[in-house]
Amino acid sequence: MPHEETTVERWERAGLLFEARDYSGAAKLLADVVEEAPEQTGPRLLLARAYYHSAQLRRAEDQLRVIVERDPVEHYAHLMLGRTLQRLGRPEEAEPWLRMAGAFAGDFPDDE
Repeated sequence: MPHEETTVERWERAGLLFEARDYSGAAKLLADVVEEAPEQTGPRLLLARAYYHSAQLRRAEDQLRVIVERDPVEHYAHLMLGRTLQRLGRPEEAEPWLRMAGAFAGDFPDDE
C-alpha cells in the first residue's frame, strides 16, 4: 500500500527543493501545502519566494498581498512585495512597501 504524503512531508520536501534552487518544483508542492493550510504564513511566504525566484511574479505578488493583509507586521513580506513590484516594472507602487520594510528593520531615512 503506497504511503500518502502528509502536508508536513510535502512542506519539508518543498523546503529541500527550494534550498536546491528548484523553485518551480518547490512552488508546485507549496501551492498544495498552502491550499491545505491556508492560515499558515510560513508556507505561503516560501511559496511567494519560490514564485519570485522562478519569475512567476504575479503569483508572488498575489501571495505576498495575502500575507501583508493578514499579518501587517510580517516585514519580510513587505520587502518581497516591494522587490516583486520593482521587477514587474511598478517602482512607484513598490516604494511604500520598501519604506515599510525599512522601518521594520530600523532603517529610517535621514530628515536632514
